[in-house]
Amino acid sequence: MQQRSKFIQRTSALALAAVLALGMGVQAAGPGASTVDDRREDLTIFYETLKDSHPDLFANTPEETFLARKAELTEHLDSASDVEFLFGLQSLAALVGDSHTSVQVADSVVDQLNAYPMVLSWRDGHWYLTTVPAEEQDLLGAEVTAIGGRSMAEVVKTFGRVLSADNPVKLRRQYRQVCNVADYYAYLGLAKAGEPLALTLADGKTVSIAPMPYLSLGEAEIVQLGAEVPQPATARQKCNYCALPLSGQVYYIQYNVCQEDPALPMEGFAAQVQADLEAGSYSRVLVDLRNNGGGSDGVIWPLLSVLRQEMDDGTEVVGLIGEATFSSAIINAVELQEMGIPLVGEPASGSVDHFGSASGFSLPNSGIQIGVSSKYIDLGTLLDADAGRGVESLEPDIAVPQTMADTLAGRDTAVEWLLAHPETLEQREYPDAPLTRGRFVGQLYAAAGSPAAAAEAGFQDLLGIEWFLPAVNWAAETGVTGGTAEGAFAAARHLTWQEAAVFLVRTAEALGLEPEAVRTAPLPDALAEGAWDQTALELAWEWGLLPEDAGSAAEIARVQGGAMADTFAALL
Repeated sequence: MQQRSKFIQRTSALALAAVLALGMGVQAAGPGASTVDDRREDLTIFYETLKDSHPDLFANTPEETFLARKAELTEHLDSASDVEFLFGLQSLAALVGDSHTSVQVADSVVDQLNAYPMVLSWRDGHWYLTTVPAEEQDLLGAEVTAIGGRSMAEVVKTFGRVLSADNPVKLRRQYRQVCNVADYYAYLGLAKAGEPLALTLADGKTVSIAPMPYLSLGEAEIVQLGAEVPQPATARQKCNYCALPLSGQVYYIQYNVCQEDPALPMEGFAAQVQADLEAGSYSRVLVDLRNNGGGSDGVIWPLLSVLRQEMDDGTEVVGLIGEATFSSAIINAVELQEMGIPLVGEPASGSVDHFGSASGFSLPNSGIQIGVSSKYIDLGTLLDADAGRGVESLEPDIAVPQTMADTLAGRDTAVEWLLAHPETLEQREYPDAPLTRGRFVGQLYAAAGSPAAAAEAGFQDLLGIEWFLPAVNWAAETGVTGGTAEGAFAAARHLTWQEAAVFLVRTAEALGLEPEAVRTAPLPDALAEGAWDQTALELAWEWGLLPEDAGSAAEIARVQGGAMADTFAALL
């Protein structure tokens, strides 16, 4: 106990909102769903609006399952409490499998909720008690391995029946935000209503925490782990975005909200960052998105332009992501990867591709607020860095999770690691991801020795920050590519074998190479079928620049593009 005492703070009633928050977006109270007819109308409007507004609503769950769950809820409209009716709506929303489509909590329900005076926190792959009743302060920092006899993994999975999430990291984060709401455990069959919650600790002991009315938490004496520990310089600041030097070599940018600061628009902030970098001698810039839950993804663009210039001048840029990185911040993080910037930290709760652009509506009788996605965001249509990952958590290129030991010592694990590792970092390769036009031109450009380009290509669909932008500019200038028929380049479009052959042959011609034929076997039928440049196909095949199995698979993988580039480099 003495070893932990300096990390304990007695939490006042005013601090409870932050320490034991419901985390479900409490809304103003509505008129209340007092009759069965009211609830039936709300349920019908909820479901029909989802069907009308959400794109591809049944992408993850068959419509039959939705209808069966809706029918089950209808059967219990007369007996369900307001809390159970709310949870029922949440269970229907959870079937969508979309983190942005969710049911929030009205004020009228909060006073009916019960809570356990505790908080569980996820650190380095484990769950820890970080808030407990004062009389149980010896439990602070204890690892919890099971609740009610079920493993923590099973508990979190069970909560997935009522929490909206499109990946496991988001579900875990959602559980963390409601882990003290006793009514959820009862509704899901994880505990009996009104009875203590049984927690199994890593040492095998079982402890119990009794529930209490949620609104009475302000009267309870509760202690929190680590509240008095000094915070590192990189702890979340009260800013949309801000920056400071961490050392003479490392410059740090914190980007917390994808939203303009009225007092300092992003254009002005980016100019300040540029002035700082030009005045200093920084070799590395850190861009921290770990606290960013989204907003408007376009806000960051002036800063990205400055970072692109710094990278071209030799400065290394590293991105930081974590569990709270979500929504538009995910788009920005993948844009960093498109620039060639590695990401360090922990898996994000946001998915690479995802439903988003949520709008809201309220149910007429209960006043419950609903958020529903209006479109599907497929970054693979825009960015090579999507790497074909789809609806899955954005993973860092280099995993450096925050540890509990560092948390209690006031250290930022990922930043400390970066300060101790000044070597140039590399992105994860994703060798089996589909090969795009932009990446292959970049690979050929590197194989050719990265010759200088005199002018920008002018393709309107390029972002201007891509790591392969110099390659596209050179390819356009030398005639390797003229873009698509629409005057665009379509960098994120998956490369075809026909396009690969054309790029290979034209690059050889641009460099004045005259390769010798190394194959006498005829061009495979799979390559010749539908050819629009038979000559390029035959030359690339004869010169041995296309692999023997070319055409056997519908899509070309990144690793195959690298192999073709290596074969081409051998000609030089």
